[in-house]
Amino acid sequence: MFAIKYDLVANHTKHGIEKPLMTCCGHGGPPYNYDPKKSCTANDKDLCKLGEKFISWDGVHFTDAANEIVASKVISGEFSIPRIKLTASVVRPKKAKNSRL
Repeated sequence: MFAIKYDLVANHTKHGIEKPLMTCCGHGGPPYNYDPKKSCTANDKDLCKLGEKFISWDGVHFTDAANEIVASKVISGEFSIPRIKLTASVVRPKKAKNSRL
């Protein structure tokens, strides 16, 4: 998982991420836009409308876009040893003769 998350930060432009170390929903501005004393529900925080351009939602949690990238890399097998796609390990049961499924 570390390698996948590191790749996401190191190669952020390849994934359409503009600011890999800055939170989407935060306080304080660049470079991190993060204040651990204030949550994203605080009234003076700017809620992010472009979550797909960030890795971190609030300094702790990944955005939906980042989670989607990580999940696709796990499923692809790109970072597994040996390189086997997760879908390759899924065995579909054969239909029984009288099955309605």
